[in-house]
Formats: sequence, C-alpha cells, structure tokens
Amino acid sequence: MSDLILFLSTTPSALYLVIALLGLCVGSFLNVVIYRTPRMMQQEWQQECQLLLHPEQPIIDQEKLSLSRPASACPKCHTPIRWYQNIPVISWLFLKGKCANCDNPIGIRYPLVEVLTCICSVMMVWKFGATWQMLAGLVFTWILITLTFIDFDTQLLPDRFTFSLVGLGLAVNSYYLFTTPTLAIWGSLIGFLCLWVVYILFKLVTGKEGMGYGDFKLLAALGAWLGPMMLPLIILLSSVVGAVVGIILLKVRKENQAFAFGPYLAIAGWIAFLCGDAIMKVYLGG
Repeated sequence: MSDLILFLSTTPSALYLVIALLGLCVGSFLNVVIYRTPRMMQQEWQQECQLLLHPEQPIIDQEKLSLSRPASACPKCHTPIRWYQNIPVISWLFLKGKCANCDNPIGIRYPLVEVLTCICSVMMVWKFGATWQMLAGLVFTWILITLTFIDFDTQLLPDRFTFSLVGLGLAVNSYYLFTTPTLAIWGSLIGFLCLWVVYILFKLVTGKEGMGYGDFKLLAALGAWLGPMMLPLIILLSSVVGAVVGIILLKVRKENQAFAFGPYLAIAGWIAFLCGDAIMKVYLGG
C-alpha cells in the first residue's frame, strides 16, 4: 500500500488517472445519494408523524429505504440493474439512455453528475497535488455536489450533510489545512449569523420567509472550511451565479416557484475553495 501511495505521489499522470476514475465511480454513487436521501427523509417523517398523531396504530409496513437497499432497479418495469449496466457513463451510452428491458428513458443527468464529479475531483489534484489538502478537498467537493442537486430537486439541504460539512471543516482546520482553527470557528459562526440576520430582517419587513435554515448551515460550513475572510466573496459569487442562472431559467420556471439558493452558495463556495485567493488578489490589485 505504501508503495502505491509513493508511486502516485511521484507520478502525476497516474494520480490524475486514478482520481478521474475514482471521481466517475463516486459520481455514480452520488446519483444514488441524491435520489434516495429525500425519499429516506420522507419515509422517516411519515413514521414520526404517525407515532405522534396515531401512536396506537401500528407503523405502516413498508420496506425501509437506504442507500444500499433495495437494489437499484428500473422505476417503470422494476427490472434489477446489473453491474455491467451500472458502469459510469459507459453503460448509459451503451444503453442509449434507455432501460435494457423496457426502453424507459434514463435521464441524462446521471452521466452528467458522474462527469461533473470526475472533473471537479481532477481539479482538486491540479490545485493541491498528492497532499492531505487534496483528500479533504475531494470530500468537500463530493458533499457540495450532493447538496447542490438535492436542493435543486427538493429545496432541501439535509442536516446530515450540512452539519457533517461543518464538523469536517472544523476538524481539518484543527490541523491548519486551509485556515487556522480560530478562523474556522469564527467563519462558521459568522457564516451562519450573516444569513440569519438577512432572514430575520426580510421576515420583519415582508412577513415572509425569504430562505431556509439550510442556507445558514451551508454558509456556516463554508466558513468553517475557508474562514471568515472568504465569506464576502462567496456571497457575492453566489448572488452573481444565482442571478445569471435565474435569468436563464426565467422562461421555464413556474410563477411563484420556490428558488433554491443553496446550489449557488455551493458553487460559489467551491470556486472560492479552488481559486478564492487568486480572485481576491485580482480584485484588490495585488
């Protein structure tokens, strides 16, 4: 194992190839996480509501959904997906985007998530090389991709991911990987409070809730990873990205449809993580 690590650390081309393949495989798994996590949460909520409202009734008998069970199958014909039909990107292309049994369309987003995860993972190698920062950056990237697509689909940012991201940010920075422990703590605190204050002021003025608590937690997580000095850049970038995407989607979005802000925070946070220092130097004329 040590020989393999030494080989990868001294052979950049091999490291890029391994991380690219790893990114494709992780992307395939993230598709499962993105699809199943909201459904797992809904199942848990239904059971909790039944216990609260009708404790005398038995729990609805249904198969407990997890990331590993039941096995992946076509949602239309319920034919199990074989391992050779689940090879990242290649299987989708070979099957021409359709179920092998019933020709039910398979969304193009599945291979796109795999390719996106691959590219973003390779960018971590380009930025940090064979270091602990790269490994931490991979985990950071994968969680942000998961949160981005879940929020796009459901307007939810699950606590199981945002809180994990906060904890991991504080943990890695206890070893000074990206900022100091003190700045990580303050970044997390300020990140949460600055959006919370906006939320409170908006609610006082309009009587409406302008954003969800998940956005506060996500910005707190980004502050824990990058420190408080990057928070203004993240907020600015997220506003720009959100405005551009919002204009593009203006014609396809339904009237009064909820606007998920979490994906733009995640995108902005990833950009700041990758090249925030360079952007700040250009902006400040340094």
